[in-house]
Amino acid sequence: MAGLLKIAIHLKNCACTQKLIPTPGEEKKIDWRKWKQEKKEEKKKWKEIKLLRKLEKKRMQEVMEKKKEDMEPMEGKGRPYTVSIALPGSILNNAQSPELRTYLAGQIARACAIFNVDEIVVFDEQGEDSKTIEGEFEGVKKRGQACVQLARILQYLECPQYLRKSFFPKHQDLQFAGLLNPLDSPHHVRIDEESDYREGVVLSRPTKPGRGSFVNCGMRKEVQIDKQLEPGLRVTVRLEKQQHPDSKMRKGTVVSSHQPRTVSGLYWGYSVRLASCLSAVFAECPFKEGYDLSIGTSERGASVDQAVVPSFSHALIVFGGLQGLEAGVEADPNLEVSDPSTVFDLYLDTCPGQGSRTIRTEEAILISLSALRPRIEEAAKKNRSN
Repeated sequence: MAGLLKIAIHLKNCACTQKLIPTPGEEKKIDWRKWKQEKKEEKKKWKEIKLLRKLEKKRMQEVMEKKKEDMEPMEGKGRPYTVSIALPGSILNNAQSPELRTYLAGQIARACAIFNVDEIVVFDEQGEDSKTIEGEFEGVKKRGQACVQLARILQYLECPQYLRKSFFPKHQDLQFAGLLNPLDSPHHVRIDEESDYREGVVLSRPTKPGRGSFVNCGMRKEVQIDKQLEPGLRVTVRLEKQQHPDSKMRKGTVVSSHQPRTVSGLYWGYSVRLASCLSAVFAECPFKEGYDLSIGTSERGASVDQAVVPSFSHALIVFGGLQGLEAGVEADPNLEVSDPSTVFDLYLDTCPGQGSRTIRTEEAILISLSALRPRIEEAAKKNRSN
């Protein structure tokens, strides 16, 4: 019985196998010409898809390269020259309250930011001899700290908001600084705003050997720079273009604070310097070649309408206080001249035919920079062409 079952299963398996093998008649039913045509069409489609992918990849590469070129700073866009102003700190003494003193300083900061001033020099015309910003304002009508307070408020406003806690502890001179209008300069970058450069403060955080310090640049992620620097330093950072979106930090390079101006043509705020007298404004110039153009402003000067500004690299525009530039020249122990016009290359009346007996210094800054701006730009063009 078992033998018969085995034979029956074997015959069944053979029958199934025979059904899977196509008969010679069935092979003749395949249209080989049609099959070849279909294969040919399929191959052609794959070639087209491959070519389209290649073209798309090439197009994307061209777009990325063009975008990179557009974002890359160009030498031609840079501004090689600088504009500095100098004014006496005693102008704060003309304000009747600490709030008005603070607001007056804010007006000066705003005017300088609007006209791209690179340096503000606060000089003493009353013998205060203030060379640092250490100390406190001792009250209205009290001599001794007007220069210091003005310099401190100017520095505070120039600093980006996210860095102020790191560099400006609570101080009496700044008690009303919250009332002031922000400068809103290009280096005051918002948290999610894209920018090639950012100001930052070096953090006190451990790093791996061979890696740079971490910097707070006012972004959601910290930036790791290319150098190990002392914590607490303020630095200018150029951010790398290619950043991994999932990275816990961003990468950047420490650059000179002048690079945004000289390479990309961006206004990157102003520096503040204290000078003990008018002559110290010139003697302690931070530029190696000094100021090659100096302009004094006074109602007794020549009209700005006929003025021709020569080509220059570093210009200095000097403003007087309540008694004008004459008081600064007279109080300076290093100057043996009585005529202020002999101290400057140009001595100009920037508001000829004024309707008021006096022009306040904060007003004179706006008027003078507005009148001189086209002449300065024209001189800068001449300098480039030469």
